[in-house]
Amino acid sequence: MTQDSEIDQTEERAAGPRFLTNTKFADFDLPETLLEGLKDAGFERCTPIQAQVLPVALTGKDIAGQAQTGTGKTAAFLVPMFSKLLRLEKRSKTLPSALIVAPTRELALQIYEEAVVLGGHTDFTIAQAIGGMDYRKQMDILKQGADVLIGTPGRIIDYYKQGIFKTHAIKSVVIDEADRLLDLGFAKDMRYILRKMPHYEKRQSMLFSATLSYRVLELTYDYMNLPEFISVTPEEVTVKGIDQVLYHVGQDQKLPLLLGVFKNEDWTRALVFVNTKSGVEFVAHKLRGNGFPAGGITGDLPQRKRLQLMERFKNGELSILVATDVASRGIHVEDVSHVINYDLPQDPENYVHRIGRTARAGKTGKAISLACEHYVFHLEPMEELIGFSLPVEWPEEEYFQEDKAGPMPARKRGPKADQGRGRGKGRGGKRGGKPGGGPRRRKPRKEGGDPSPEKSAAQADGEAPKKKRRRRRRKKKKPAASSPPENQS
Repeated sequence: MTQDSEIDQTEERAAGPRFLTNTKFADFDLPETLLEGLKDAGFERCTPIQAQVLPVALTGKDIAGQAQTGTGKTAAFLVPMFSKLLRLEKRSKTLPSALIVAPTRELALQIYEEAVVLGGHTDFTIAQAIGGMDYRKQMDILKQGADVLIGTPGRIIDYYKQGIFKTHAIKSVVIDEADRLLDLGFAKDMRYILRKMPHYEKRQSMLFSATLSYRVLELTYDYMNLPEFISVTPEEVTVKGIDQVLYHVGQDQKLPLLLGVFKNEDWTRALVFVNTKSGVEFVAHKLRGNGFPAGGITGDLPQRKRLQLMERFKNGELSILVATDVASRGIHVEDVSHVINYDLPQDPENYVHRIGRTARAGKTGKAISLACEHYVFHLEPMEELIGFSLPVEWPEEEYFQEDKAGPMPARKRGPKADQGRGRGKGRGGKRGGKPGGGPRRRKPRKEGGDPSPEKSAAQADGEAPKKKRRRRRRKKKKPAASSPPENQS
């Protein structure tokens, strides 16, 4: 009997993860309007994080949850939040009763869209305070009154300081992806926002993070009321549904191996992570040059171009997106079959965030990591974090493909030297040369002939040649009118 049980468990693990639990949303005491919204969203059974959070959060206790993106944590905090607001005896008609803070506009928009669906049968007004979007429109909606405010830290603080909304009526606060907020430098902003909230005993607070680092725990101790810690185990966060592979390869072999992966693997949509901006540009250029539709996204990419690129990636026009860790924050795209770590992450926590973008919503995915001589030193702390060693595989010869792309195009460095403006350190001047360089600059007058040997030697030694002093012309004295010559006898 024991042997049969072990065989059944082995077959169950081989068949893939069981993403949904047997717990149903209808099993909880939820308002009817909220159950209708869950039905519209197609939610019947809970994910593991939802099944653990809801029984505690519905009692009004604070929550500090560890969960990766794609595990259903958005509904895990929206459901108890909406349930709490619907049961309030008195709810302000002009001031927000709930606040949700997210690190990026993409994540904030995703939360907003899900909130609109789940709250579709309620009378909630859901407002946005999201940076990089229509400033005036968001402000006007918020002025008219909103029940739920969803936004990013900078825009929330901006509206608050202008008096667009007040916080004393807030009964529920959610901080999503807290570790990302801190990584992006929002620690002071988050503390400012939380200090403006009602006392933590007068509100319910829920915090979610992929990793509960020391800095995240500081927030829970300072601004939450004895939160209940609910954690999905690291194995469930990083392994469930994700086939992880590690290749040891030299730096000069990474590109041929990457091309071979895309040629031989059965993939549909992929994210490639690189540690530097120049690396993103290089890899994206090489992939395009070898016939793979790829786009590169970096931290300094203008918001309009970023949104256009993300839209092309979502609709399948681009099947490969190359990104840095900073630029990838907020990317939430379904059906990513492969995540490829072209460079191992320098921060081990970023490994969890990177591979969490595949195998979302119970699907399976593959994470491939390339360990070269430059980044292999980051492998050990990464494996310590996830709690196991990545399985190593040795690629076959056909996985190393020839690079058929041309060299990277030369970067434009501004106007040429003969197009300078001739103003001090002009833009068109050559480095190390004389300032300006434009045709409008006057040339110094030459005294005639070649420079002296002393001058040439001084220039060769790096000394500035001494300027020749200009001699003043003396006026000629007029001869005396009638002065007889002296006798020299």
